[in-house]
Formats: sequence, C-alpha cells, structure tokens
Amino acid sequence: MADNGPSGLLEACLVVGVSNERLKELCLGKDKELLVEAEVLQVHAPPFVKKESSSNGVVQGHAPAFSRGQRRRSFKKRDRLVSTISDSGKINESVVAVSDDLSVPQNIDLIALPQLCFPDGLRITNECREDSYHFLVFTDVFGTQTHGVVAQYCKPIHFQQDNAMHQNGHQSTKLQRLYTTYSICVISKYPYYNALRDCLSCFLLQLKTSRMTEFEEQVKEFSAKLALVPIPPPGPLHVVFNLRPLRIDLPSRLDVDRPVLDLDLHLPFLCFKPKQILQVISCILMEQRVVFLSTNWAKLTLVAESFMIFIHPLRWQHPFVPVLSRQMLDFIMAPTAYLMGCHTYHFNEVAEELDDLILIDIDQGTVMCSSLGRLDLPDVPLEARECFISRARGLQLHYDLDLCHAGSCTDINELRAHRRQWQHRVNSVILNFTMELIVNIFSEVCDFLNYEHRVFNSEEFLRSRETTDHTFYKRVLDTHIFHSFLRDRLNRKNDAFTRMQLNIRSETRRMKTMTESPRRPTIEEINRKNCRPENGLNSRLGKSMPNLADYRLLTVPVQRVSIRTMPLQSGSWGPSRPIRIFKLPEFPPPLAYHYVQKYYFDLISQLSRAITATPDDSALLARYYYLRGLVNSVAGRRVDALRDFQSLYKTDMDIFPAELLTALVESLPLEERKVAEQRTDLKRLISRVKRENEREQAQPMDGGTVKRFELPRKHLHVEDFVRRVQESGIVKDLGTIQRLFEALTVGVEAPSKSVFYLAVDGQQKQVDPETFRFFYSYWKETEAAAQDVDLPAVVLEHLETDECVYKLSSSVKTSHGVGKIAMTQRRLFLLTEGRPGYVEITKFRDIEDVKISSAPFLLLRIPSLKIKTAFRKESFEANLKSECDLWHLMIKEMWAGRKMADDHKDPQFMEQALTNVLLMDAVVGSLQSQKAIYAATKLAYFDKMKLEVPMMVPKTTSETLKHKINPSLDQTSPQAVDVLLYTPGQLGVSELDGGGNPKLWCALSDGKVLVFDAASWSMQQNSVQVGTSRLNCMLAVNQQQLWIGSKDSFIYIINPRSVSCNKQLTEHRCEVTGLTLEERVDKFSQTVAYSCSEDGCVIVWDVSSLQVRRHFRVSCDRLQSIQIQNGMLWCCGRDCVMEVRRNGTVHRKMSLPDHLLSSPRGFSSFLLFNESEQLWAGFADAGELCVWHCRELNKPFIRIQLKDCAGVVCMIKVKNQIWVGCHGRSAAGKTRGKIYVVNTDRYTVEKELVAHADSVQTLCSAEDRYVLSGAAQDDGKIGIWKVE
Repeated sequence: MADNGPSGLLEACLVVGVSNERLKELCLGKDKELLVEAEVLQVHAPPFVKKESSSNGVVQGHAPAFSRGQRRRSFKKRDRLVSTISDSGKINESVVAVSDDLSVPQNIDLIALPQLCFPDGLRITNECREDSYHFLVFTDVFGTQTHGVVAQYCKPIHFQQDNAMHQNGHQSTKLQRLYTTYSICVISKYPYYNALRDCLSCFLLQLKTSRMTEFEEQVKEFSAKLALVPIPPPGPLHVVFNLRPLRIDLPSRLDVDRPVLDLDLHLPFLCFKPKQILQVISCILMEQRVVFLSTNWAKLTLVAESFMIFIHPLRWQHPFVPVLSRQMLDFIMAPTAYLMGCHTYHFNEVAEELDDLILIDIDQGTVMCSSLGRLDLPDVPLEARECFISRARGLQLHYDLDLCHAGSCTDINELRAHRRQWQHRVNSVILNFTMELIVNIFSEVCDFLNYEHRVFNSEEFLRSRETTDHTFYKRVLDTHIFHSFLRDRLNRKNDAFTRMQLNIRSETRRMKTMTESPRRPTIEEINRKNCRPENGLNSRLGKSMPNLADYRLLTVPVQRVSIRTMPLQSGSWGPSRPIRIFKLPEFPPPLAYHYVQKYYFDLISQLSRAITATPDDSALLARYYYLRGLVNSVAGRRVDALRDFQSLYKTDMDIFPAELLTALVESLPLEERKVAEQRTDLKRLISRVKRENEREQAQPMDGGTVKRFELPRKHLHVEDFVRRVQESGIVKDLGTIQRLFEALTVGVEAPSKSVFYLAVDGQQKQVDPETFRFFYSYWKETEAAAQDVDLPAVVLEHLETDECVYKLSSSVKTSHGVGKIAMTQRRLFLLTEGRPGYVEITKFRDIEDVKISSAPFLLLRIPSLKIKTAFRKESFEANLKSECDLWHLMIKEMWAGRKMADDHKDPQFMEQALTNVLLMDAVVGSLQSQKAIYAATKLAYFDKMKLEVPMMVPKTTSETLKHKINPSLDQTSPQAVDVLLYTPGQLGVSELDGGGNPKLWCALSDGKVLVFDAASWSMQQNSVQVGTSRLNCMLAVNQQQLWIGSKDSFIYIINPRSVSCNKQLTEHRCEVTGLTLEERVDKFSQTVAYSCSEDGCVIVWDVSSLQVRRHFRVSCDRLQSIQIQNGMLWCCGRDCVMEVRRNGTVHRKMSLPDHLLSSPRGFSSFLLFNESEQLWAGFADAGELCVWHCRELNKPFIRIQLKDCAGVVCMIKVKNQIWVGCHGRSAAGKTRGKIYVVNTDRYTVEKELVAHADSVQTLCSAEDRYVLSGAAQDDGKIGIWKVE
C-alpha cells in the first residue's frame, strides 16, 4: 500500500543570507570581496492560516492547510537575533526569532543549512552575479529523505556617507556599490527538482520587481501557495498549477514503490560513457565510499540521484550527502560506506585523505580510485554489461535534434510542454534498460531462495555464475543493499523488478519454474554451449534435478531469448497508460482563512466534476478520489475524506494511503466518529484500519530476517533435518525428505561414527552433522559436474532436445560391447568406447523385467544386470560389478515411476522417481558402507508402491484422462485446489499486456491464485495473493475483471491482463459463497452481477461502476450458490432451493426430499437447464442426484444413484452431460475422488472416473472440449479430462 503523508508540496521555505546589522558591520568602508558567514533569516512552514484567524473570531480545532498534523520542533532563538532587511535600515526581528512554537520539519538542521545553501561560502562582491540553483538531500536517522531546491540571487547594497543603508532605494552622490547574495531554499518531502526550480524561477522574477519592505510577506505568500498544492498519487495523473508566468507540472510516481521522477535521467549519459556508468553502478552495488566531484553544484545532486534511480529496486542504505560544503569535508573520514559530493576544487584534498575512495569527476567523465589512480573493481557480469552498452549506444540524447523539423514556438508553456514530452520519452527508455540491467544481474537470485525458511543459498548461487563474475558477486552479496533486496524478494514484493523478470522470462524458463529444483542441462542447452568456440569438451556430467516435461504429454514450443538481443519495449515493466492532467484552481490572493477555504471548496468541486465525467476509468477515478480525500482531510471534512478513501477499494487499492488514513481515524472527534459509524461501510473501514495498523505494528520492523544457508553443527532430529534439507534446496517435498532421513539413519559399522541413535530408551533417531556434510557435499559435487557435459555429436542426434543425462556408469562390459551406461529421464543407452557411438538399450516404458544375475569370469562370478524389454528377444546384460545393486535399484524405480506417469498421465511421477534415484546415488556415495544399498532402498518409493498396491488405472479413466498438473510444486506439501476457472484467449493482446492465450486460474489454500497458460499448461505467473482465507468461487465478468469470492467476506477483483489484484468489494458481512452474471438484454444495457454470502445476503452489482444496485436477504440454512435463469434468481442453501424475484421476494421454494431430511449438510450443488426446464441437485451426504421439472418442484421425478459415492461436491454441465465431482472411499477405506459423467437424456451414468486420491473439490469446462478437476489437500492436483 502507498503510505503518502498528508503534507503538500512544501514542507518549509527558508531564507538564508546576512542580516542588515551584520552587513553594516562588515561592509562599511570596504570595497573589496568579503567572505562572510550566512545565517537563517526566515523560516516559513505550514500551517499558514488557521480558523481562529478568521474575522468572526471563532476558534476551531483543525488546521485547514497541508500540514504534517503534528508539531515537530521549534526553531529557538540563537545568540544573535536573526533579522530581515528593511528599507529604513532598522533591524526587524524575523518570524523565526519570535515564534518559539513554529513547526519546523525535524530532519532539517538549521545550523548546517546555511553551509549547504552556500556550499562555497557567502561572499560580498563588487560584481552582480547571475541567479543560480542547486539541489540538496536531507536524511534523518531513520533514513527518511527530504529534498531541497536552493535559488541564489544577488542584491545590491548601497551605503551613504551618513552610514544609512539602502537596497533598491535612491542612490546619493557618494556611493560604494557592493552586492550580497541571498538563498531561498524550498524543502519538500518529494524530489520535485525541476518543478521547484520552476517555482523559484517564477518567484525570483517577482522579487526583482518588488520593494524590499514586501520581501518577507512575499516569501510567506509564495510558501503558502506551494503548501496548498496536493501531491498526486502514483499512476497516470499529473497535477499542474499556474505560477505566473509558467505552468508548473507535478508528475506522479510511476508506481507505488518508486520515488517521484522529476529530473533529467540522460544527464549521466551526457557526462559519462556507458562503460563509466557501469563502473559507477558497480561501485554503488559494492557499497564503496564514493565521492562525486564537479565545478557545478547542481550536477552533484542530479547525477547522484540519477544513479539511485538506475539501481532500483535496490536502495542505498548508507549516508547520502551529494553536496558537501567546504566546512563539511571532514565527513569523508566516516568509517562507513557513503555517497557524497563536493567541488572539484577539493579534488587533491579529498584524494589525499583516504586510499580507497572512488572519485567520480562529473565534468571530466572519469572514475578512479584515490590510491591507484585507476579503478580496480570487478565489472558487472559480461552479458548484462554488453546488453547495457548496446542499449546506451542507441539512446537519443540531444533535444535539439528533435526540433530540427519544427518551427519556432512563440508560447513558452507550449515549448516547455514539448520539452517535457521529449524528456518523458527519454526517461522511459533509460528506466527500462537500467531496470533490465538490474534484472540481468540479479534475476536468478530468486532460484536460490527458500521462501518458507527465508534462506538464501549464496554458495550455490555463486557456483551457478560464470567464473569471471565470481569476484563481483562475492562483494555484492555481502552488502546491506543486497540484503534489503533479498528481503523484498522473500516478501514476494510485486515491484518493477518482478514484472520485468516475468516479462523477459522465456518459455523454457517458465517450464523450469514448474519443477521442484533446478534441472540438468538439456541436450538443447548442451548444443548451444558447445557451439561456442571458446568452450571445449569436458568429461564432467549431469546436474541433479529432473525435468518435468514429458515429451508425449506436454509439448511446449521452446523459445530461448538471449538478453543481448532481446527486444526491449517501453512497457516492459511500467504502466503504458496515457498521462492525464488535472489543473488546480488559481491560488487565493490573500492569506486569509475564508479565501483558503474557498480554494479548497473549488478544488473539491473540480475533482467531483472530474469523477462524474470519468465513470468507466477506474484507474483515473482512483486518483481523483485520492486527491479529493486528501483535500477533504486537510480542509477539516474528515468524514467526507473517509468516504473518498473507502472508494479506493473499488477503484485501485494499490494507492490506499494507510498511514494517512490511520492518522485521520485517530484524529476523528467524538461527534464525527459517531457520524461516520452510522454508515456501515465507514464503520467497517475504521475497524479495518485499526486492525491493519495493529497487524503492521506486530510485524518485524526490518521486514523479516534473511538467513544464509549453513551446514549443521549439531545432531538433527527429523524436524530439524527436514528444515535443513529444504533450506539447502535439494528437495522440498516433505514425504521425500522423511524417506531420506530414514535412509541416512541406517546404521554403520563404527559405533564411534554412528550417524543415528536408535529409538531405544526413548531416544529418537538423529543424523549427525558429519554425515549430513558428506551427503550434501556429494550431492553438490554431482550437481556442479553438470556445468560441463561431454556427449559426442552422434549421441546428441539421438536424444530429444529437452532430455538430460542424469547418471553415467563406469566403463563396463555389456552384451552390446564395452562402454558406459547413461540414464536420461526417458531411456538407457550405451556410450561405446573406442570410437564414440550410441547404442540404445531401452526406454523405461518398454522394460518388462530387471534382475541381477552373475556372469562367470575365470574362477569368479561377477554380478551382472539383466534388462528384458518388450521389443527385443534377447535381454541386455551388463557386468556392473560393485555398481550393480545401485543400478538395479535405480532402474526399477525409474521403470515404476514411468509406469505410473503413463497410467496416471502425470509427469510429476517421473520427476519424483528421478529425484528418488538421484538421492539414492547420493546416499550410496556418501555413506560408503555395507548398508549403503539397504539405506538406498528406503528411497525406492514407486517400486514399493508397485508391490504394495495395484497400479492399474481403470481403462475408462485412462482413456478419458489427458494430463495432470501439480500446482503445489513450490510448496512443501500438497495444497487443496479450491476453485478452477478457465478463461478463453483474446486476439490482439501482446505478451506485455497479459498475452492472448487462454488461461487457467487456480485458487489454492489461504488466498493464493496461480495462473497457467492453457495452451501449454505452463505456469504463467508464480502466484497472486488475494487475502489470506479460503477462496470459494470465481467469475470472469469481462476482459478487465475476474471476481473471486473469499471466506473473509470480500470479493477480490483481478485484472486478467496484468494478473494483479487492486480492487475489493467489501459490502458483504459473511463468507462469500456464490457469484453469477446476468446476460445483457441488448448492447445498450448495463452488465449486472450477483453475489451471495452464507448469511443469505444477495447483492446486485453494476459491473462498470462496481456500485450496489440493490441488496436483499433470503432465508435459508447457509446460502451456498446462486444462478440466474430467465430473469429469476435461483438460490441454493443447505435446506432448500429457492426461486427468487429481482426484488428479493421468494417465488417458489423446494425443500430436501423426504428421504434426505436427516442429512446434516443437505444440498451441496445444483444446476438449471433452460432447454428442458430441469433442475438437478446433488447432496453433501448422499451418493445420488435428484432431478426436478422446474414447473413442478414438489418432488423429484427421477433419482440417479452414484456407485461408491459418499457425497456430491460440485457439478457442471458440458454439452449434453453432467460432470459430477464427488468424494468416496476405496475398497481399502481410503478417501478417493471420483467423477461421474451423467447423460442428461437417458439419466444414466456413462462414465465413472477414478480421478484423484482425495475428494474432487471443483470442476470447470474449457470450451466444452476439456473438463478440469481440482482435488483436496491429500492429492492437490489438477486433472485434465477429454470430453466426448
């Protein structure tokens, strides 16, 4: 959520210079340049007017100006009075000096500020200098930044012989002309550098034509105007206002997580070559002590701030002082990392102080180290570097080239608008390819994160990098800036980095996310790698984890895109919406309360008209509501402000101002709170704000810890062992880890090196740290060997592009010659020796038998492995010697896994079998004992299943089932699939806008929604979190809205294109159980949706405006679902089904059949058929369906029995069939999920499908071609079934 404070554009405005009294002391009789000490002359901070200052004298409790709402600290009198300059030469004490209760922003140091306003010192000169501007950044102890823009302007000082001093007065005969400089510093919470510079430019023009007696009042009036300017929320709305002679533009933030961007990002590219820019970014990422140098003070902050934007979403965590005055140079002696800036004049002085400073000369475009002269830091990774340099070379940096074809513009505001548009385009391009740089450097970090235990496996990440990049990554991984980045990734922050990472990810990489762990190099990857001339062949082999995709069941067009050649589009990470402008009313002339109130009234009226004029643009509506709520809050109309912020739930929750709303609720007077709580929606909003605030306070301040994976030092019980293995990234599945624990707790010979304690005398089994280290090291050594794979070209020709080699034997004698046996996920083959060749042994699905025999050799008998296959008469035999037992186990496990994968159309079985095989190999390799093979048998899961339970899938089930998907692969255990929804594809939709392919939406436990590309069944998006409760129903309302009803009583609205949830409907008070859409009568009618909750409440919604049209309540026991038919609403409760009119009155009611009156859970689901006017219903505790004629609901005219069904869960209609999802029991008493396909003409069960190992929770249809089923938690898979 956006945490926008209630302040306006201005936090404070200060005038810095030399007082009249001091000027007389210093300048009398002098005619040469003097260096003097500057001091704060004026401080102006909101609120500027209060209600008690009105003419009627009535005192009120609120301050109607954009203020921080609380007094921070006062500017106390210093030893010498701070004064302003008057025409008469008298000393007028400033407002600052006499107002001890004046509110001054707490992170502004008034003692140091004069040095920053005059970083090169304040001089009294005999020449008038041009106006100049520079920029400041202030950081408090909590890291919160405020920003300043300083305008320096010169004024003449006149002395007469009588020592009277005049400025802008009449000159006398004997006159000494001297000039002094004043600084006006405008401070804001937001880095509006260009806008505030424009404001000061307008103000200086006004000052030069005004009398000095009006100076203080003019500064105060200027400050008050800026304090009235509201800050636009993130998104496609900019705020503009007039400050004659210019129109000032306040751009909004691009998104909630980004700072305001109001500077020219191409400035560093004008100062540095792309290579030097990368060096600066590298220094920042490695948290070096960096000093920028320039002869131009303005460049220091603008260039430094640009680099802060270039590294987003990483954030600089150390001191950031882009402007150091002469008196502050000792700051560079700080013992920590920092980023500072100073004048080039101090180059030698700074360079001599410390040996390891990074000195960046902006004027010369050089980057060097103070000790070496040249920079000796590692470069960013090669591919990311080359991609960035290529992008930068294509950057169009010169505005004048864009004007060659244009005529001369006679309107300054039109000229400025053209320049802003050009700058916006350039900034967008730079933002995209700098974000691309960060993504290319850090995108694969996410593959080495364990989200459950918040662990980053840095060692494995480093192993996966190119050797030449290790130095860079080693230094970056230990920085605070990277630690903060990791914390955001572990918190699953959906920022610009995440969006670009998903957009540029190739289809191959998306398939990779559907496997439990990183895969081995595929044959395609080996071919690509071996095509590089610098890569020779190496004898190292295979990586550890298997590939999900089965080539028969899951064919995906593989599209690998190199980051060097990938086309970069302007919308690849950020919003592509056109920018809209909102113009503020003219500022009130005098600083009087009633004028300010009228300004607020005009502003609110203007925003209300804008809201009325844009009813269908929810993103724009949200910005208008936000601005009106902000203005209402500072105008004292708190209840109206609450209404506006409440509207953000239906328009855009991403900009919900949590901190502001918390402060607003806490400041509500008792009377206003009573008024607010009379409205149900506001009362609920207040309660929710308090609840969210309490939850926020209970969370850790640092956003959660991040741990690095470390090997254990103590013995591990099973719970600790499970956690350690999951943290290591070896495997996540809980059942597999428990079997691995059993394998590693098989005894060894030497008691002193026992890896376990037997469960004797109450002791539990334990794995000792040494054994864990041996196992982990063996596993990782095997995995590291996968980086280089040596396979002859003749072998590559015989393998599929996505095939991987997982295991290679030593050289053995076989019935097909001498060579090495190789195992992929699909086959066994022989790598013949001598002249390299390929001999296929068998595919795993073709194996008929595997056994160990012995072959005679002289007087010995050598163990050999025999494999009988379906397509060869003779068996394959290999004298594997000591490896024979292990290969026997592995091949049997792969054979059993392939059999189950083929029978159940579930490639995850094959993947799990591969995981088991690789774990067997690691266990045997690490234990090195006589019981190692016995220990490995603990991991032979599928081979044991083949012996313990029948593996045969019924023929009807096998023929109807097309494929299965496991949506819980990234979880430690299966999650229930609560809801499924298929949405068809859209023509003309780009990949950047969500893609045009059909999608499958899958709701898992605790509010997690996954999205699959239904053309390839690959996971399109990792997850979208919508609340934390169970999701009950989904409805595709239109191409922009997908509604999800939740147990927490909210309806969440997802944008199917962006796959993001930023809207909520909060009107229900209980669990939302059903959603339905009424068909439009004609193209001019509005789309209407219905929702229901378990308490019987039904709400009718206008889809376009998300407003409630009407609501009513029906009386039943737990309202479970609704359906609209012929203008009538049918409602299904546990105890009855009702036909309800549009106004909520019951037309007809149907109770439970007599024989089911004792059923505790009654009706579970129902369907209506318009063609035959029939109503079908299922029951939660009965294995039957009942069918009624809609004209006569007294009793069912037919009952359909469902064999072995304990209760109906869900039903859908597909063509002329009813597909019924049920829960039942197998012959062994285990829960089983079945699907019954019922013919609607003959009322008979056509098919009985053994669908899942747990109850069928949900069904949905994919264009009547396929039916998709989701199972409860013990199974947790999605089945894809063919419709005939």
